[in-house]
Amino acid sequence: MILYPAIDLKDGNCVRLYKGEMDQATIFSNNPAAQALEFEAAGCEWLHLVDLNGAFAGAPVNDAPVEAILNACSVPAQLGGGIRDIETIERWLSKGLARVILGTVALRNPDLVKQAARLFPQQVAVGIDARSGKVAIEGWAETSDVMAVDLARRFEDAGVAALIYTDIDRDGAMQGPNVEATAALANAVNIPVIASGGVSSMADLQALKDCGAPLDGAISGRALYDGAIDVAAAAALLKG
Repeated sequence: MILYPAIDLKDGNCVRLYKGEMDQATIFSNNPAAQALEFEAAGCEWLHLVDLNGAFAGAPVNDAPVEAILNACSVPAQLGGGIRDIETIERWLSKGLARVILGTVALRNPDLVKQAARLFPQQVAVGIDARSGKVAIEGWAETSDVMAVDLARRFEDAGVAALIYTDIDRDGAMQGPNVEATAALANAVNIPVIASGGVSSMADLQALKDCGAPLDGAISGRALYDGAIDVAAAAALLKG
């Protein structure tokens, strides 16, 4: 398993939201590139970037800090938030991004996701953000009637690199991940699953590692900033 430190970008700053609420943002750094370099120096193998403004706007907003991170760091990075067409995907990949994450468009236009996965093999992931098991889109502002596992199954054999599953009610709340739902999703599909939302301790990471499903990795944000999880120790635990 891989540890993915989260860098969530709002108005150019590195922040963490509480349960996805934009008006409940805590700023942890006004220099996201420096924060990314700290994670890299601590031993992370990947970075998980989110353009929060872009998720609401439907188009990239925090281009400058993302590009600064890509220019500063040597580890691969994945980015989600406001990426909803082939042109934007191609542009980000050409700038050195290793993987794009498609969320809202995965529900609105699954054919575009499949097209992108064909055009850019192993560089397209699907972000499945769920509230009470149902997929939420548009920066989590809208909850659909589609169950997370049903959306995931639409992309079986499409060539998607990974599914990033976030339990919104756990995100930023430091209450632990939804291990049961994450494991159930991973066991329901043959696409690698990355766990996200509520990962707040080494015990949480161990629980995900021992969940009985072949998870690809885990994303953590607030716990890394607060010091509840040590990046180097967490990376070693998941890798071992």
